[in-house]
Formats: sequence, C-alpha cells, structure tokens
Amino acid sequence: MTLKKPDFWQKKNFISILLYPLSIFIFIINILKKLNVKNYFKIKTICVGNLNAGGTGKTSLAIELYKLLSIKYKTVFIKKKYLNQKDEYNLLKSRGKIITSTNRINALKIAEKSFDLAILDDGLQQKNIEYDLKIVCINSYEGFGNNFLIPAGPLRENLHELRNYDIAFLNGFKKNKKLRKKIKEINKNLKIYDAIYEPINLKRYNLKKKFLFFCGIGNPHEFENTLKKFKFKIKKKFIFPDHYNMSDKKIDILKNLAIKNKLSIITTEKDFLRLTKKQQKDVNFLKVKLKIKNINELKKSLNKIYEKN
Repeated sequence: MTLKKPDFWQKKNFISILLYPLSIFIFIINILKKLNVKNYFKIKTICVGNLNAGGTGKTSLAIELYKLLSIKYKTVFIKKKYLNQKDEYNLLKSRGKIITSTNRINALKIAEKSFDLAILDDGLQQKNIEYDLKIVCINSYEGFGNNFLIPAGPLRENLHELRNYDIAFLNGFKKNKKLRKKIKEINKNLKIYDAIYEPINLKRYNLKKKFLFFCGIGNPHEFENTLKKFKFKIKKKFIFPDHYNMSDKKIDILKNLAIKNKLSIITTEKDFLRLTKKQQKDVNFLKVKLKIKNINELKKSLNKIYEKN
C-alpha cells in the first residue's frame, strides 16, 4: 500500500467519525476471511505482521529473527510480491535467502521442499494459513492510533485479533506503559518484547555537519526520532508517501537544495534501495538494526515452535 498516513488516524475527530461507516466493509471482509479453509505446511512458519497499516518495524524484526534462527535452521524469507514494494524485497534479499510470489501459499509450497523454517514478512491478515508462530509489531509511539479500522483509522483488523497472536513487539524509543496495559487487557497471555532502532554505520558520519533528510516509509517520525537521538543536526526534511519512487527531477531538487544550504543528504536504507544508481550519488543512508531486549528469553520462545507437532 502506498500512502502517507493522515493525521486524523491518530485521534478521533470529525473526519474519522465521518469515515467510520466505511470501516464496516473492512470488518466484514475480515470476518469472511476466517471462513476460508486452513492450509497446513510441513515447514515451520513464523509470521511477522502488524495490525496497523505500515511503519511498525516488521521487516526489521524479520531480519533479526533470520539472524537468530538461520544459525540453527535452514531459513528463508517469504515476501508477497507487490510492484511498489521492491525496496522491502531488496532489503530482505541483502540479508538472506528469499522466496517471493503473488501467492504466499505457493511460496510456502516451494519453501517446504528445501527449507526448515520460513519467516513471512507480513501476512497476519491472511487467515487461510496456519502459522506456527504469529508475531505482531506495534510502533511504541503511535500505538493503535484512534482504534478505528481503515479508512477511518490505521487498523487493518480489529484489536481483538490480538487474542489470536503469540508475541507482540513494541518497536521504538517511547516507553509506552499505557499501550502495554491495553494489550494485556485484550490478551493477558501475549508475550511482549521491546526493541529500539540502533544505527550500525554511525561512524561514517561527521555529526558536526548539518543534514537534509528525506524518506518515504510507513513511519517517518520514527526515522526522524532516531536521527535526533543520535545527534544528527537536521535542518531540512522531506516526507513522502510509503514506498515512494523518486523521480530524477525530484532528487535533483533535493540535491541542489542541499548544495545551496551546505547540507549532507541522508535517508533510510529502504529509500536508498529504491533509488537508481545515478540517483544514489551524493545520497547516504543510515543503516539500522532492531535491538531486541530480553533476547535470550525470545530465543527460547522461538525454539519452542519445534516442540509443536
């Protein structure tokens, strides 16, 4: 989905209430999905998804899980093919083996011939697949917004679906006790882990310089917060819709603006991977990883999927 999150998704107001009747269609569609026959696979499956529309850190988490599990198990990423999400595909491909298809079931059938474990980046809303472990990612700052379904709010499905998931990740710098309490009220058995975004190529940057940043990701505010936390001096910023493809004209405007104001350009790794080789010139990206707290406890939870029949 290519979108720029509207402000009214965060709080209930006149616009969100006006759009609320349209959310009933999403609610009905989600109910109908549950009527589909379940598909089971020999390969073990971990689905990393979200309730919100984008920007929750699921791709970053999928990468960290791959690092942990590929040491012990023959592991592969599975990513449903969307024309506007080549950035996520390229990011996953740079970290490990990947199978992509317009149909997740077909991808899993291919994967079970050669791999022990599949990590699916997205797919919690596909109810006709029985996953061995279901992980939901939530941005610790945004939470669930105004709690409404699309288009009135950011939710892809009802919050009560948390009852059907095994693990929740609160990703981001904010320690949101209120959000944690709300999750536990819905599912007291849901294991909750915290993770923060940590730069891994910080040494290449001269933080005495001033920067222009641009990005087209699901949660641009988290990227901006990361830059600020690690002392980048941001003088200009440009935020585009999620999965935005930069034209040559647009990138040239940003480069000229940077030159005029003596600024260095920085963006996310996802945004950088969407640029052409020509566009990438004079553009740098901040490479980040998701640093997971209580990682040893998480390893135990992940290995338990092999105890299931």
